[in-house]
Amino acid sequence: MNALDGIRILDCSRVLAGPWCTQTLADLGADVVKVERPRSERHPGGDDTRGWGPPFLRGRDGTDTAEAAYYLGANRNKRSITCDLSSPAGQALIRELALKADVFVENYKVGDMARYGLDYATLSALNPRLVYCSITGFGQTGPYKDRAGYDYAVQGMGGLMSVTGERDDLPGGGPQKVGVAVADLFTGLYATVAIQAALRHAERTGQGQHIDMALLDTQVAMLANLGANYLVRGKADGQVPGRAGNAHANIVPYQVFEVAPDASGQAQYLILAVGNDGQFAKFCQVAGCPELAQDPRFARNADRVRHRAELVPRLEAILKTRAKADWLQALEVAQVPCGPINNLAEVFADPQVLHRGMVQSWPHPLTDSPVELVASPIKLSATPVRADRAPPLLGQHTDEVLAQWLGADEARVADLRRHGAI
Repeated sequence: MNALDGIRILDCSRVLAGPWCTQTLADLGADVVKVERPRSERHPGGDDTRGWGPPFLRGRDGTDTAEAAYYLGANRNKRSITCDLSSPAGQALIRELALKADVFVENYKVGDMARYGLDYATLSALNPRLVYCSITGFGQTGPYKDRAGYDYAVQGMGGLMSVTGERDDLPGGGPQKVGVAVADLFTGLYATVAIQAALRHAERTGQGQHIDMALLDTQVAMLANLGANYLVRGKADGQVPGRAGNAHANIVPYQVFEVAPDASGQAQYLILAVGNDGQFAKFCQVAGCPELAQDPRFARNADRVRHRAELVPRLEAILKTRAKADWLQALEVAQVPCGPINNLAEVFADPQVLHRGMVQSWPHPLTDSPVELVASPIKLSATPVRADRAPPLLGQHTDEVLAQWLGADEARVADLRRHGAI
C-alpha cells in the first residue's frame, strides 16, 4: 500500500517544475498519467526533455536511444499517453479524462488552457472535486503574468544570483546561478505540498480548487533568512545582502577552508560548519587554539560574525597545517560539523548514500540490464514510496489508460486515432 493509492492525476506539464511535482506524487502512489504531444512529421513528440541530451540512455545495441537522462530523472513511476491538445478531438478527450481525475497539473502560459477549453473554470464545472494546479513563471495575475518563465532568469530576478557566487572584490567574483534548476525544483516541491493540502480539503468538503504556483514567488520565498535579514534590518538601514562566496551571512565559521595539499600537491578543501558556541570551543580544542574560544571577540557567534575579517584569516592559516583526512577524522570524533566536497562519482559511491538506497535500478523496455536512477529521498515506515515503473516511453500506456479510466474498447481507441486525438 502507498500513501496516495487511488488518487488519479492527469499531468499536462512538461520540462521540470511540473514533472518534478508529479514524480513525487507518483512516488507516493498516485496514478500519474503524463499527457504528451503525439509524434508527427513536424515534431518528435513528447516532453521536450526527452531530447535534452546527450547523455541519452543506451539501448540493447549500445547506441543512443531517444530517451535523454534529463527526462529519465524527472518521470519515474508515471504512465504516458499521447494526446493532441491543439485538436478539438484531443481537447474533448482531456475533458473526459478530467472527469475521472482527482488532480490536473499544467504549466502552459497564462490563457493557453482557456483557449483549449481546459482551464480551471471549464474543468471544475465538469468535476467540482478537481484540484487544478497551474505552474507558471510569474503566476496567473500581475504585470508579468504573460511572460514565459525560465529557471535561470528567475534565479536572477528573484535575488538568488545576487547572493550566490564569490565576493565581487575577489578573483572570480560576480553573480552565479546554482548548479541545478532550484527555482523549478522548489516550485515543484511546493506544488506537491499544495496539491496534497487541496486534496485534503476536497476530501472533507467535496470542493476542489485552483492552485496558482509561480517560479518567482517560490524563488522569493527561498531567500529564507537572507530575505528576513533584509526586511528586518537591511531595508531600513539601506544594506542589501551581497555575495559571500562559500561563507554564511549569519554564522562564523561556516564555510569552505583549504587544508594541506595531498601527496601529489593537489589543493584540498573541506567544509567547516560550526553552528553554535559549544561547537566552536570544540573546534578550537581540536585545532590547538583554545584561546580563540575565550577571546571576547570570538566567544559568541554574534561576535564572530562582527569580527569575521579578523577570525577567518587566522583559521585559514591553522587549517592549512593538516591534511583533509586528519581534520575530518578529528572533527567528527569531537562532533564538530564538517564534511568533504564530493564530486558525483564520490557521491554515488558513498557508503551512506548506498545504504540509504538513493540509487535504484529500474527495468526498462529498451535495455537488457536495469537502468540506475536516483531514488526518492522520502522514507515512510507504513506506506513506502513505490519503485515499480521506469520513466515511460512516449505513449506507452495510451491504450491501457483509456481502457482503465474510460472503459474505451479497441474500436473507441481506433476512432480517437483516426480523428487525430491520440
